[in-house]
Amino acid sequence: MQPTLFLIPVTLGETTIERVLPTYNKEIIVQIKHFVVENIRSARRFLKKVDKDIDIDVLTFYELNKHTDLKQLDTYLLPLSRGEHVGVISEAGCPAIADPGSDVVAIAQSKGYPVVPLVGPSSILLSLMASGFNGQSFAFQGYLPIDGGERLRKIKQMEQRIYQEHQTQIFIETPYRNAKLVEDLIRNCNSSTKLCIAMNITCDDEYIKTRAIKDWKKDLPDIHKKLCIFLLYK
Repeated sequence: MQPTLFLIPVTLGETTIERVLPTYNKEIIVQIKHFVVENIRSARRFLKKVDKDIDIDVLTFYELNKHTDLKQLDTYLLPLSRGEHVGVISEAGCPAIADPGSDVVAIAQSKGYPVVPLVGPSSILLSLMASGFNGQSFAFQGYLPIDGGERLRKIKQMEQRIYQEHQTQIFIETPYRNAKLVEDLIRNCNSSTKLCIAMNITCDDEYIKTRAIKDWKKDLPDIHKKLCIFLLYK
């Protein structure tokens, strides 16, 4: 097989490998000796979860996160030039989606190396599938601004897109700020605007509910420090 950059999805939370990842992924992973990862410790744990017989000590890990000097990324792909595969692993879900992995993928594309995305869970797509919202026009906004004024403007902008462009709005928050985000949505959105809260997707305690903003006021689940994704639509 031609030396390839493989994008390797990771389970969302403590989900069994068999539930969300095809056996083909394991067949590919055991061939790779070089991994670009968001966190070395969690990547090693994931690889052992895939195959307990993997010899972690013979593998090479290159860390790619907010502290990485982007000038180093070229060196992460040197194994490809030697005929060896490289894998990209994020903290959860699909690499290069809402994480730094896209930077190394862009370099691989520019150099003409094959890039192969493996099948796995994406909280963005899974939550959209289960929300009942428009799946033909949607936008992932990432994290909303922390500043109160900027956040309010962003919420109003998203709500405007919902009604004018019929576009589903998808976004996330740092787990310990989940409750504050929902509070801001309830306070500032139209009472009939619909909000979907998707929490711990694919895990045993998965929770995905869609309700009008006015109805969330009466029945809000415990979302503090939980892995959530939020969707707005009309």
